[in-house]
Amino acid sequence: MATTDRPAKAGLAVTPPMGWNSWNRFRCYELNEDVVVQTADAMVASGMRDAGYDYLVVDDCWQAHRRDGSGRLQSHPRRFASGMAALGEEIHARGLKFGMYLAPGRKTCAMIYDRYHGEALGSFGHEQEDLETLAGWGVDYLKYDWCRANRGGTGLSEGEAFRRMAEAIGRSDRPMVYSISEYGRTKPWTWAPEVAHLWRTTGDIAANWRSVMRIADRQHALAPFAGPGGWNDPDMLEVGNAGLSGIESRSHFMMWAMLAAPLMAGNDLRTMDEPTRQVLTNPGVLAISQDPLGRQGSRTARHRSFDVWHRDLADGTAVGILNRTNRAITARVAGGWLTTARGTRLARLGEGARNAWTGRPAPDGELTFSAHEMHLFRVRAA
Repeated sequence: MATTDRPAKAGLAVTPPMGWNSWNRFRCYELNEDVVVQTADAMVASGMRDAGYDYLVVDDCWQAHRRDGSGRLQSHPRRFASGMAALGEEIHARGLKFGMYLAPGRKTCAMIYDRYHGEALGSFGHEQEDLETLAGWGVDYLKYDWCRANRGGTGLSEGEAFRRMAEAIGRSDRPMVYSISEYGRTKPWTWAPEVAHLWRTTGDIAANWRSVMRIADRQHALAPFAGPGGWNDPDMLEVGNAGLSGIESRSHFMMWAMLAAPLMAGNDLRTMDEPTRQVLTNPGVLAISQDPLGRQGSRTARHRSFDVWHRDLADGTAVGILNRTNRAITARVAGGWLTTARGTRLARLGEGARNAWTGRPAPDGELTFSAHEMHLFRVRAA
């Protein structure tokens, strides 16, 4: 396990960070301070804060189109008229932590992909002052997004770019969780554990089952690189967003818990329905996500229609069985084993296994898997 006691990392993200990020739902031009404050209120009212979601991360497009006369970033004068320090105070007053977005090149991603007007909003050549600006605003979490940072004559490489900001964080008196995003281009799991608390392993997620499964499949064999203080990040949650069914949202959430992935909700919490709230706050699944041993799960077997996942826990094992197909399938639980309907053994549950979602003992007999459904069990150590 590659971890470090550098000041930028010490004592932070000992379990996978949990929170909410604005990008998946609000992207660029719908983002404003009212949305953020209302979301903070919703995190409290929904029980998400008390369930462990404590980071509220304001993603790209919070910036004014130009730096001030001293070269410092400013908040957008209309959409964030109260300023980011005031916004941070609102977030902290609700018992939450404040996260913000920067990019290491000359441009942010929204400047490239969303036609967000601006000049020199990236942190290239401004790393220390940008970090100091955020620290002065009370920021607790930094998302640092590659966004073609090697363009525009910077000459940056991924490792160099993300280490520069890590050094700036290390010089600051304000602790910050450091999340880096270069989409798995340079196998960051091999070098980022010495730099950041979490590192993206894939391209962006989308709110559809194909995207969720594509990303989950790419986490295979990455488990040895994650642990307390440093986590593989398969991107933010799409739970509750249009494009995923209720069952698919639940399976997505369970899979991210098995992966010891950061849990960053990306839906509109202000209008969240009760089934979505129940998924995001399910205590049994969250207990697996936040297990103190900090071991990432792995896919251990494939049996035609089923994928089998295991994750070591401090007091036992989590076992996840996923129906990858577009049709319902029946399995069986008997004699401490989960088998296919024809008797092929999928996973040993032993005695006393419990369904992580319901908290009830694993039943003997038939077990139906709807299309794209995962069943998750917690198996106590003997």
